[in-house]
Amino acid sequence: MDQTRENILVSACLLGINCRYDGGNGRREWVVSLMERYNLIPVCPEQLGGLKTPREPAERQGTDSVMDRTGKDVTEYFIRGAEETLKIAELYGCKRAILKERSPSCGHGMIYDGTFSGKRVPGSGVTASLLEENGITVMGESSIREPLETDI
Repeated sequence: MDQTRENILVSACLLGINCRYDGGNGRREWVVSLMERYNLIPVCPEQLGGLKTPREPAERQGTDSVMDRTGKDVTEYFIRGAEETLKIAELYGCKRAILKERSPSCGHGMIYDGTFSGKRVPGSGVTASLLEENGITVMGESSIREPLETDI
């Protein structure tokens, strides 16, 4: 790891790690290309919280709970994952995070509404919220589509 470069926390799925609920990833080449200028610290809050991959999809229901599609309350896993992600961010001195949009963990600004209908509502995921509460700037992957032309 290059000590002269900034460490940025990144959702592992955006880097091609198969950790999404469906066992796949959400690799985004423009996010991967940031490795040319930054140290990217990959995290998957859902795995860090103890959830397996693949797993049932989950959505936030209000600000206090996360339920999976079968109706199981998985809030505890999401809280634990957020706390572990914050520890990693602090360990590496990350001031910024690039997280997977619309996720019940990582979503920032817009997330699914909790009905599993695909409808989106204003809000943030459990991890994104905790990181912001602790002074870490959170961005979604679409906000950095041309990362090498401007400083993120």
